[in-house]
Amino acid sequence: MSFKVAIIGAGSVGFTKTLISDLLKVPEFAGVEFALTDINAHNLDMIRQIIEKIVAVNNLPAKVTATTDRREAISGARYIMSCVRVGGLEAFATDVNIPLKYGVDQCVGDTICAGGILYGQRNIPVILDFCKDIREVAEPGALFLNYANPMAMNTWAALEYGGVNTVGLCHGVQHGAHQIAQVLGVTDDELDYVCSGINHQTWYIDIRAKGRKIEKDELIEAFEKHPVYSRQEKVRIDVLKRFGVYSTESNGHLSEYLPWYRKRPEEIGRWIDMSDWIHGETGGYLRYSTERRNWFETDFPKFLEEAAKPLSQHKRTSEHASHIIEAIETGRVYRGHFNVRNNGVITNLPADAIIESPGFVDRFGINMIEGQTLPMACAATCSVSISVQRMSVEAAMKGDLDLLKLAVLHDPLVGAICTPDEVWQMVDEMVVAQAQWLPQYADAIPGAKERLAKGTVKTRDWEGAARKRVRSVEELREITGGHH
Repeated sequence: MSFKVAIIGAGSVGFTKTLISDLLKVPEFAGVEFALTDINAHNLDMIRQIIEKIVAVNNLPAKVTATTDRREAISGARYIMSCVRVGGLEAFATDVNIPLKYGVDQCVGDTICAGGILYGQRNIPVILDFCKDIREVAEPGALFLNYANPMAMNTWAALEYGGVNTVGLCHGVQHGAHQIAQVLGVTDDELDYVCSGINHQTWYIDIRAKGRKIEKDELIEAFEKHPVYSRQEKVRIDVLKRFGVYSTESNGHLSEYLPWYRKRPEEIGRWIDMSDWIHGETGGYLRYSTERRNWFETDFPKFLEEAAKPLSQHKRTSEHASHIIEAIETGRVYRGHFNVRNNGVITNLPADAIIESPGFVDRFGINMIEGQTLPMACAATCSVSISVQRMSVEAAMKGDLDLLKLAVLHDPLVGAICTPDEVWQMVDEMVVAQAQWLPQYADAIPGAKERLAKGTVKTRDWEGAARKRVRSVEELREITGGHH
């Protein structure tokens, strides 16, 4: 088979390598064309060398191109994937650090909460540019696979305003399922489940281990007995006890989407675990990403060496992209969890929401399983986030600063911590700091600057409840013996 797959933001080197290696594990896809594009020519060149090495070592007829001209990469593509981070780590730092001045302590800040909402404002104009290119120059009926966060907002904008066939993809469902299999003492293959909700707030509403239905009490007991997860997943286990179902999202992520666990600095330590950033460290993902970027620069030769291993040694991952494309192209049916518009798939969430729920893929595309109903508490939690997302998308489309402030005001964690005056000033401060990535707010930014100059809301210089410093490449090498 020959068709073209374009990857936007291909400079996310490790991830791009995984996605392409997965696709090349499908025998029919040996001759596919991979068009890599990124605004960072340096990163793009590194990933091009890695992918070319994989293709050469395995004697494949696949074609690899790399260009900073996005339109050229998308031209004639049947599948377009996006893994971009608009504003890079520079903007990401303000998503985390400015809210801290107002007492909002986030672990990641890329989905909702103050950071995630602003991240969406930066991403949505760019996503719409991608969609315009896809409509104009991609193969007719092309499928846009969005891997970029904030997943729901980006997918919402692409479907509602971009006019492109879009699916949002994330790996949270697979990761949580792996944990459940581990605590129940079964293999991943022996676990069946229905997981439904919205991205990063998806719920395992039906779990079968070797065909046997697992009830709440058995799952709670299994998690509380587990030597590692009982320590690392305190928020998730607490929510499981109260809601009756396990959530897909890591301890750190989940803690920032709910109003209860990070609202008082002195309480945060009770709920998080510092063994790894993902369990709740303040700004943990920012630190991790910064360390990884620095490391990648210096250890590129090692990455290139790893690419020389034959693909027979690459175990295809559970990332959805290769499986979706395989199902559409070959008709081999794939079941996964996908982010699409609800339209009645989940009975007790709004029709316009972007939900994450099970579906099957075949030659007819992605077919969702309708008629899921969430437990009431799960639906309530998701509905709050959906309202925030809806306002955020609308604000991003119109460059409406007042609506953006209302979106942040209604965010569960921000609302648990900040007064309206604090929210208004915090959002002003964030849009001023991020002005270069917010073209739609150009007219509103001078006013925000003026208000900031006269600002009366007191802020503090606060590192957060659980901040760690960024380590040097040398320190990381010492800790890991040079392994990533």
